[in-house]
Amino acid sequence: MTTRSKTPVRRLRRDAQANRDRIVAAARLAFAADGVDVPVEEIARRAAVGMGTLYRHFPAKEDLIDAVLEDVFAAFIAAAEQALAEEDAWAGFRGFLERVFALHMENRGVKDIIATRAHGRGRADAMRLRIRPLLRRLIERAQEQGALRSDFTTEDMPLVLWTGGRVIEATAAVAPELWRRYLGLLLDGLRAEAATPLPHPPLTRAQLKRATGRSS
Repeated sequence: MTTRSKTPVRRLRRDAQANRDRIVAAARLAFAADGVDVPVEEIARRAAVGMGTLYRHFPAKEDLIDAVLEDVFAAFIAAAEQALAEEDAWAGFRGFLERVFALHMENRGVKDIIATRAHGRGRADAMRLRIRPLLRRLIERAQEQGALRSDFTTEDMPLVLWTGGRVIEATAAVAPELWRRYLGLLLDGLRAEAATPLPHPPLTRAQLKRATGRSS
């Protein structure tokens, strides 16, 4: 009697894990191709599960985004850490942007979670907290070495990623490597020796939050 009562439970748990894995895999492909605004109904369809099954595993879409995009944050953080390990701060700064734009080419979810709106719950928030000081130090090092214009701020970085993402999305189908030209033009404009006074101050942290729809 005891053995018979346990066997179905284990089978259900295996089935539940398989369903969860299919949902996450389907969401990962959908987010990479189309961004995080893909409807959960479409993800359920691709995973061949019902909406009830999807919601049992992920009560809110943010929970699913958290599960799928953690690896995107990890790659972003790894790019920043690699850049900070460079002795030449400008080379690190340039390499960081190159790696992040290349990530965007592979996964449209990059822009959605890093540069525009707040997505994800606990894990995503924790990763953002890790990213901010890395970006700040990346900028400070390049400025301390006299390579990056002194008026570039941490609040400017999301806008760089945002505009770069728009270039990538607009040209990916016709000239998938054009983002490299855009980045070259951008970097020339960010060099300290090319700097001229800017006509407008950077966004404040509060303004950036409002512009990107973030709450933290």
